Amino acid sequence: MKFEFTGKPLLAALTSAAVLAGCASSAIVPQPRAQHAPPQQQQQPVRSSTGSVTVPIGQPVRSQLPAPRGTLDPGFRRPPAGLSDRINGLWRAFPGKTGIAIQRIDGEWEFSERGGDLFPQQSVSKLWVTMAVLDAVDQGRLRLDQMVRIGPDDLAVFHQPLAARVLAEGSVTMSVRDLIETAITHSDNLANDSLLRTVGGPDAVRRFIANKGLGSIRFGPGERLLQSGTAGLTWQQSYSRGRNFQTARAALPDATRKAAMDNYLANPVDGASPSAIASALTRLARGTLLSPESTEYLLGVMSRTKSGPRRLKGGLPPGWQFLHKTGTGQDYKGMTAGYNDIGIATAPDGTRYAIVVMLGNTTSPIPARMSLMQAVSGAVAEFHGR
Repeated sequence: MKFEFTGKPLLAALTSAAVLAGCASSAIVPQPRAQHAPPQQQQQPVRSSTGSVTVPIGQPVRSQLPAPRGTLDPGFRRPPAGLSDRINGLWRAFPGKTGIAIQRIDGEWEFSERGGDLFPQQSVSKLWVTMAVLDAVDQGRLRLDQMVRIGPDDLAVFHQPLAARVLAEGSVTMSVRDLIETAITHSDNLANDSLLRTVGGPDAVRRFIANKGLGSIRFGPGERLLQSGTAGLTWQQSYSRGRNFQTARAALPDATRKAAMDNYLANPVDGASPSAIASALTRLARGTLLSPESTEYLLGVMSRTKSGPRRLKGGLPPGWQFLHKTGTGQDYKGMTAGYNDIGIATAPDGTRYAIVVMLGNTTSPIPARMSLMQAVSGAVAEFHGR
């Protein structure tokens, strides 16, 4: 199990500043975001009755008056007692390659199981496409109301509800904003590939990941090449129609399919580590990846995700909120190459946690996979505040 503190530089900087001001005991720590505040107010500093000032996302702000002395939230500096043991037990008991990472967004700690290994992301990678697009919007290179034409030659593979409209109408023109909504909330591969083409292709997303220092997160060649390569096929545009892809895949020799799947799992071109994803979610929630407007917008879109209601979200009790992105890979003889859910859970008191569960390859039935995810998120909720 990997265990580390993530906020020591932050507290050290605050303590040093306090010493220079003659009030070394008054370091301010970031407070959980109040859920009842409307979005436009959540971006504003909040002043308490004692004069201390905090901001809900990003670095804490020091007021001119010292903060009151008192006991820090016990879950701020370290995980609640027993949580890491519970997660370790769940991780050990589940068959297949499994990665789990949990990080307190408004705190100092993160721990993981197999957190540094690369796991197939599948549709989790749609999140990086959208972030790259919103970063381009922040820089003035794209606009949310910019229109994108989608024709038959742009069709992708597997889950793409938008394809029916394209085939019925000949072509469809949609705004970047609507494509983001469709790609994230419905995990539509055609909408995502259209965004990818608009932002500049896979290299543009890779530059975003590198420029933001997101660490062990790869981005693949796009949905069509990723899925055909995983299956052992060479992409043909005819595969985008109906079940042509599945028919061509079934016609391959078993040795070809097995070799392609084994190669993908051994070195996934879209691989990412659970710890890197948890860190990226934390930075997104703190507002250090995108502009305040783009941050608020993306978090809102993720809160409307339709897929995976019985994955991590299903383990959280009433009063908790969850925004997320799922990912599911191809099956081969009962084994799924990538079954994931990653997101941000918010407790009733506003405390936020990044939760990542990635199943690299597993033959466990789908109900068992969902039960594991629910047990992980349920444990976070159960131990919260201890």
